[in-house]
Amino acid sequence: MSASIDLIVLTLNEERNLRHALESVQGLVRNIFIVDSGSSDRTVEIAESFGAHVVTHEFTTQAAQFNWALDNLPVESEWLLRLDGDEYLLPELREEIARVLPELPPEVTGLYMKRRFFFLGRWIRHGGYYPTWILRLFRYGKARSEDAELNEHMILLEGVSRQLEHDFVDHDHEEMASWLLKHEGFAARQARFLTSMREGYSATWLQPSMLGSQAERKRWVMLNVYQRTPLFLRAFLYFVYRYALRLGFLDGMPGLIFHFLHGCWYPFYTDAKIYEAGLRGEGG
Repeated sequence: MSASIDLIVLTLNEERNLRHALESVQGLVRNIFIVDSGSSDRTVEIAESFGAHVVTHEFTTQAAQFNWALDNLPVESEWLLRLDGDEYLLPELREEIARVLPELPPEVTGLYMKRRFFFLGRWIRHGGYYPTWILRLFRYGKARSEDAELNEHMILLEGVSRQLEHDFVDHDHEEMASWLLKHEGFAARQARFLTSMREGYSATWLQPSMLGSQAERKRWVMLNVYQRTPLFLRAFLYFVYRYALRLGFLDGMPGLIFHFLHGCWYPFYTDAKIYEAGLRGEGG
C-alpha cells in the first residue's frame, strides 16, 4: 500500500526554476499546492500547467508563509513534502521516498533529506556545505516551522525522525545578480534575527544543542561562538574556516566566488546592518 504525499511550494517569480521542481515529483505526490506572494512572471502559469492548486498570500517571512499554508491549505494526504521553487528531487530520492514511506512505523513522523547545492553550475561539496540535512518530509500535523525571520527550520511536534539516503538539489537557474539581490535583502532580516537572539533566545525557535541534530549543533555554534565574536572580524574568520579549514578551495573558481560571497561578504554586510542599527539607536 502506497503512502500519499502532498507538496507545498512557496514562490515568487520562479519561472526559470519551478518546472524543474514540479517535474521531479511527478508520479510521487497526490496534490501540488503553490503559495505565491505576487509573482509578475510566468510562475503561476507554469504551476497551473502541472495541475497545481495556486493561492496568493501576502509574504512576511518564510516561516509565517509556510505555517499559514499548513493552517489554511486543503491538504488531503498523510505526508507533506516541502520544496522551494529552485529545488528538485533527484530520481534516486523520488524512488527511495516511494519505497520507504509505506514501511515506516507510526512513530516516525519526519524524514531528513540531504541538500546538494549548486552555484555557477558547480556542486558545492566542501566548506561544510555538504551534506546539509534538512527536514522536508513529514506527517501532516506533526511538524511546524520555527518562528524565525530567516533560515527557519521545521520542528517535529511529536515522534522521531530518520534520514533518507539520496539527495535533493538546490539550483537557482537565475544569474548571480539575482543571488546578490536576494542576499542584500536577507542581510537586514539576518541582522534583526541575530540581534533578537542576543537579546534573548525564544522558546519557539530551534533549540541549540551540541548533542542534537546538525541544525541544532549549528544553532549552538551561532549562539555560543559566532555571536560572541566581534562584529566584522567574525565574517573574515568564518570565511577562513570555510575556505581553508573545511576545504572550500576544492570547489574551484565557483567555490571561491561562493564561499567568499556567502561566507564573508554576506555576514560582513549583515554586521554592517547591525552596526548601522546601533548608530540609529535601534539595537545592535
